Amino acid sequence: MPEPTIFVDADACPVNDEAMRVAERLGLVVTFVSNGGIRPSRDPMVQVVVVPAGADAADDWIVEHAAANDIVLTADIPLASRAIDKGCHVLGFTGKPFTPASIGMALAMRDLNQHLRETGESKGYNASFRPADCSAFLSALDTLGRKAKRGA
Repeated sequence: MPEPTIFVDADACPVNDEAMRVAERLGLVVTFVSNGGIRPSRDPMVQVVVVPAGADAADDWIVEHAAANDIVLTADIPLASRAIDKGCHVLGFTGKPFTPASIGMALAMRDLNQHLRETGESKGYNASFRPADCSAFLSALDTLGRKAKRGA
């Protein structure tokens, strides 16, 4: 099995630099996928993919190119579900893993929150990204990267 790749849903990702640091430490390729706005890197272990503008263009590209045992970093729950279906490890930007056991509840909560926003019962504010989230992300990605390397 080939070495795992880290795929980053990079639109509005608050942990791009942290993902690069962990990938470099573990010797893994990291691929940032976005609709634009990310500078190319001279590092051969860092790939930047710019997809056409579109609702799920980055998500579709990631799902098409990711394979079992790869790591997908995203806050997008439908993308997380699709990546899990392919056998990928999925981690949110706050360090929270999405797993086959947790993804069903995450999808249900997403749908409920969307309904509450649409009916005006919720303003839909997301919690701000905190330094503790960054620390949790770094630790979780390091652990997940080591696990994926062992599985390769």
